[in-house]
Amino acid sequence: MKVRNRIKEIRLAKGISQIDMAEALQITRQTINAVENHKYNPSLELALKLIKYFNVTLDEIFTLEEE
Repeated sequence: MKVRNRIKEIRLAKGISQIDMAEALQITRQTINAVENHKYNPSLELALKLIKYFNVTLDEIFTLEEE
């Protein structure tokens, strides 16, 4: 199973740059890029920060896909 996310879609809809988001979450822009491109699954801590940052529910950002 693969974890998919809608982070890029949500970020762009809210008009937020990767740099601004990285600064707010105290992570690197490269981390955001890797997560958005499904090359890295965020830690539980980062996932919870993303939910709070975007003010959305877990299933609005993340889905579990069967391969």
